Amino acid sequence: MTQTNCNEQVVPSCWDRSGLPGWTYFSEDLFRLEQEVLFRQHWQLVGHINAIIDPGTYITLDIADERGFVIRGSDGKVRAFHNLCRHRGSRVVPEKKGKCNKSIVCPYHGWTYGLDGATRGIARKESFPEMDRNKLGLIPLNMEIWHGFIFVKFKDSYQPSVKEIMARFEHEITEFGLDKMIPVPESEWFDIIDVNWKSVRDVDNEGYHVKQAHPGLEELYGQNYNDEPFQNGTSRSVGIFNTKPSKRWSVRNYLKLLPKVDKLSLESQNRWLYAGMFPNLVFGFYPDSVIYYMEIPISATQTIQRGGALRYPNETRDLKIARYLSGRIDRDTAKEDQMLTVWSCEATKSSAYSGIILSDLEYGVKTYHDHLRKIMPVLELQDPPCEGKITAINNDMINSI
Repeated sequence: MTQTNCNEQVVPSCWDRSGLPGWTYFSEDLFRLEQEVLFRQHWQLVGHINAIIDPGTYITLDIADERGFVIRGSDGKVRAFHNLCRHRGSRVVPEKKGKCNKSIVCPYHGWTYGLDGATRGIARKESFPEMDRNKLGLIPLNMEIWHGFIFVKFKDSYQPSVKEIMARFEHEITEFGLDKMIPVPESEWFDIIDVNWKSVRDVDNEGYHVKQAHPGLEELYGQNYNDEPFQNGTSRSVGIFNTKPSKRWSVRNYLKLLPKVDKLSLESQNRWLYAGMFPNLVFGFYPDSVIYYMEIPISATQTIQRGGALRYPNETRDLKIARYLSGRIDRDTAKEDQMLTVWSCEATKSSAYSGIILSDLEYGVKTYHDHLRKIMPVLELQDPPCEGKITAINNDMINSI
């Protein structure tokens, strides 16, 4: 038996609507498990190839106590490495992004590496015992480039390729020409919020709250918005633009000034499409631009939200204006969502908190939680395990399945 909600999405008639237990939103022990089995073993977005056009340009990513970077070599090839000098473990590139001249020089003691990661020079080499320089290059990372986006994985795992994970979107996104798009530096944002990262995902994985909490989105596409559940590591949400005139300045002018983009189908021209990738990444495909946002957990109760936008290489003035307006709508939405995440996250510590009740319109939250529970069955426990025991209990539960 199935039933259909008002967004015409079919969901099972009987399913667990209770969500994750409250303790899972503030347990540091669980956070350490998440770091290992989620963020080190799943693909993480670093940036776009067109942000590192010149040899020596790089972008870094810090997540789950790991430090990585991608860099363009003298041969034009993009490579990924742990951001870790082989001497004392210093960062070899210190900034979020930058450029190295012909070589990578560790700022601590001056060990030098080529743009291909090979060791070129050891400062005061005579003071060390005999070493094989060929074995002391920067340690490479698993890397994949998908439609111009650069992903890394810090540890080997069962995960399929990004291409395989995102295959369901191929027919919808190819027309955007993602590998030719240009990152917009001024669109990049980093916010630190005092919440568990799962609270951010819980808000983002359902559109039930759009009507009440996001007046801009409601006037943009609220009458025609649909969330699809997580399946095999991805989710899909679509907002088709309303035909009713909007009262909000940014939405009204966005719909009025948005020019026709010849390369896009009529369907893509009149909607915002969101493609979610487990565990912490979302792409937004808009007629005027492509955006992305992701969570980088700092602790069980603090999270970095990071995002940015890409423009078309031949962007017209009208498209630039439309991109500004869509970015304004998104910025308002992000601030509204951040308050919701704070309220919902702090509630999990209250003596009155007894769990949640999910609507059919929040089925995306349930299916996301299912992905988490599959990897971490310890999340099924209503009471927190003893501190320091979570990983062992989780392993036992996996082995007993």
